[in-house]
Amino acid sequence: MDERIAPHVEELSRALGNRYTDEEIGVELQKLLRFRVPLEEARRTVLNMFMSRSPASVQVKDLLVGMSGFDITGRIINIENRTVTVQDEHRTVFTGSFGDGTGICSFTCWEDMFLKAGDTVRISSAYTRLWNNRPELFIGKRSVIEKLPDGQMQDIEEVFHTNLKKLQDIAPADVVADSIVAIVEMYHRDISLKGKTLTITEGVIADETAKLPFTSWMPLKGVDIGSFIRFEGATVRIFRGLPSINFNENTTVSLIPQPDGLPFTLESVSKASDPISIGKVLEKGGIFDATVEGNIISIRPGSGMIERCPVCNRVTQKGTCRAHGPVDCVSDMRIKFILDDGTGSLHVMLNCELSESVYGKSMYEAEKMVLDSISKEAVYDDMKRVLTGKYIAIRGNSSRNEFGVTLVARSAWYPDIDLKLRITSLLKRIEGKGE
Repeated sequence: MDERIAPHVEELSRALGNRYTDEEIGVELQKLLRFRVPLEEARRTVLNMFMSRSPASVQVKDLLVGMSGFDITGRIINIENRTVTVQDEHRTVFTGSFGDGTGICSFTCWEDMFLKAGDTVRISSAYTRLWNNRPELFIGKRSVIEKLPDGQMQDIEEVFHTNLKKLQDIAPADVVADSIVAIVEMYHRDISLKGKTLTITEGVIADETAKLPFTSWMPLKGVDIGSFIRFEGATVRIFRGLPSINFNENTTVSLIPQPDGLPFTLESVSKASDPISIGKVLEKGGIFDATVEGNIISIRPGSGMIERCPVCNRVTQKGTCRAHGPVDCVSDMRIKFILDDGTGSLHVMLNCELSESVYGKSMYEAEKMVLDSISKEAVYDDMKRVLTGKYIAIRGNSSRNEFGVTLVARSAWYPDIDLKLRITSLLKRIEGKGE
């Protein structure tokens, strides 16, 4: 760091409550000075920038990856320490669960803060990082922990069993959840675990707000498709932004024999949900069983006839699989496209069956087109001609990765639309923006 700005960085760091490193502050200050922003103006800009990054006080349900410099109050649910090797040095790391009544998240601390299960604490200058696909509370060197009187927080059992959550309210940071749901799909599967065959139960649960996949590692006595259950202490797993619910030996599952008074029925949660805006899908990232509608604005490369590995089903290149080397490839067809509804655009993937339905040509016809034209791009080019601009409805699961949000379709159809009604609605939206 330039020694000339070091004193200013130190002052800014103190003004920000030592929530950010000198390196972070110095980088932003130097950027502005390189563009010849006056020093005082640059200082004010950096101060406002960092102060607006994170709220001063948050709850577990609000935690997202990349937050820093915030305060949070809650109870240590459990804590354990283990020794790890970092750059040939043995260090002790403290990990556990932290809850505040709005949710329970995992935490990591590299310093011995002399915490124990049951402690009620206020953590200042905390931040989050991505761990196991979810935001994790991180207590760093600059963090300050204040132990609070025990009566300021619910007891540990009440915090662990948080208020019942609707499925759509399960937050990215949640590691445990309680809810009341209906079983809308359910099947059994045998897996091999540590040399033994284990039967697990998988399926889909739902309430009036959302649907989520579940896996049970314990028998669900008396539970079947159509059952209403209350579960407590289920673990939440996150994959590419999409939550899934896991029942294990620490989970309590109880049947609700007469589900009177619930705001949903088996019939209401079993049907396809109403279409939602693509903007909402992009905002949430991972959504299970979402329906969207829009126009196909681009057919993406990789659409058309492809070849897959017969072992792992990966797409091959020149007859070679990344995992299994040269293989006898299996022909397949898919469509990758961008769907837009005016609120945002979304990557969509269709498998062979849905591609045939949407494209209007079978894979046999597509293979014949390739042979007749002596070009593997013939089907891709024809798909662009046939599909670009079409208005289509898609139902499937969305997930977020490093390339953005993708929706893998489970069904696709061309909806009956009232063109005059759509034009009127579009004009109203345009007029509203103009105002």
